[in-house]
Amino acid sequence: MENNLTRLDYNGKNIILIATAHVSEQSAQLVKKVIEHEKPDSVCVELDEGRYKSILNPKAWENTNIVQVIKEKKVGFMLANLFLSAYQKKMAKQLNAVVGREMLQGIESAKEIGAQLILADRQIQITFRRIWKKLGLWGKIKLFYSFLFSFVDSTNTTLTEEDINQLLEEDILESAISEIRNQFPAIGEVLISERDQYLAYKIKQAPGPKVVAVIGGAHVPGVKEEIYKTQDIGKITHVAKGSPILKIIGWAIPVVIIGLIAYGFITNIQTGIQQLSVWFLWNSLFAGLFTILALGHPLSILTSIVAAPFTSLNPLVACGWFTGLVEASLRKPTVHDVNNIPED
Repeated sequence: MENNLTRLDYNGKNIILIATAHVSEQSAQLVKKVIEHEKPDSVCVELDEGRYKSILNPKAWENTNIVQVIKEKKVGFMLANLFLSAYQKKMAKQLNAVVGREMLQGIESAKEIGAQLILADRQIQITFRRIWKKLGLWGKIKLFYSFLFSFVDSTNTTLTEEDINQLLEEDILESAISEIRNQFPAIGEVLISERDQYLAYKIKQAPGPKVVAVIGGAHVPGVKEEIYKTQDIGKITHVAKGSPILKIIGWAIPVVIIGLIAYGFITNIQTGIQQLSVWFLWNSLFAGLFTILALGHPLSILTSIVAAPFTSLNPLVACGWFTGLVEASLRKPTVHDVNNIPED
C-alpha cells in the first residue's frame, strides 16, 4: 500500500498523495483504506465542478440533449470527456471496473468521516481551450489524427489488472509523459505540468493539518515538486483571446466576394445576375447533396440549401453549424450518443 502513497510536510500540514489508476478497482480500495485510517481534515480529488457533477449523476449528464449542451456552452466539456474517457472506458470494460471509481470513493469516504471535500483540478474547458490556443494548424491536425487512431487502437487492446497496476509505477509514467511532451510539447505543458501546479496549489490551500489527495499516478511526481513552489494561478487559468487577424480575414473575404458580384452588376447586369445565380446554385447544390448523403432530415436539407450561399461568404461561419442545430433539434441526440462514438 505504501508504494502508492507519498507523504509530504508543508507549513505544518501533513499531506498524503494517493497515486491511482483511473480504471483500477484496487485504486478505489486503496483510497477507502487510506482515508478511513488517516481520517484527514480535507480530502482533495482530481475533479473540477463539471466532472464532479457528472461522476455523481452520470445519467443526468448522459441524457442531456446536444442542443442544451450547445446553449450552455459545454461543447468543450463534452468533447474533452469523449477524448479523455474513450480509452479508459475500454480498459474499464475489460477489467469489469468503473471509470473514476477511485474519485467517487474519495468523495464517499470524505463524507463518511466528515472531512471537507476539495475539488482540486482546473476546469477542463480551460485546459482544452489553453491547449487549442497553443497548438498551431499542423499541431491541431496531428492531434486530431492521434485521437482518431487512439479510438481505433483501443478496440484492439487487451489489458490485465497487472498491466493497469504497472501504470502506477513512476518510471513507466515518466516514460509516457516524456512521449506526450515530445510529440505535443504544448499538450504536455498544459495537460500535465500546469495541472500539477493547480493541483498542488489547491492541496496546499485545503483546510486542516492533515490532507489526503486522490490524484492520478501521472501527476504525483509533478505535484511533489510543486508543493514547495509558488504557483501563478492567474497565469495558468487565463485563456487568451483570439487573434484579431482572423476577424479581419473573416470580414475581408465576404467584402471582396460581394464587391466582385457588385462590380459584375455595375459593368453588365446580365453578368451580375449570372454570377449570383452560379454562386447560389453551386453552394446550395453541394450543401443539399451532402446533407442528403448524410441521411439528414428534410428540414436539415432545406436549411443547408438556404444557408450555404450566405455562410460561404464567411470562412469563420459554417453551413454545418446551422444544419447541425436543426438536425439536433429534430433527432435530439444526447451526450450518451456522442460518448458511444468510439464503440460504434
